[in-house]
Amino acid sequence: MKLKSGFELRDVCGEKVVIAQGIENVDFSKLITLNESAAYLWTAVGTGSFDAHTLARLLVEEYEVTPEKALSDADTLIEVWRKQGVIEE
Repeated sequence: MKLKSGFELRDVCGEKVVIAQGIENVDFSKLITLNESAAYLWTAVGTGSFDAHTLARLLVEEYEVTPEKALSDADTLIEVWRKQGVIEE
């Protein structure tokens, strides 16, 4: 899977926010905020392909987290991103 094109991570008043590019796509009732680790993963995968194991590996490399916890968190994040419509299979 990969991040859908047309979405961009921005810093808005100190918060990491994913927004759709282009004025026709702006819907401020559906802003997606990311915590520090989710924003790190968004940036790390960029336009490349990834899966839960890729995200888990990145988490383990960057944060003090067990591989099992990292994989669980990665699965959860992918499901959230899937529901928000910002990834494609």
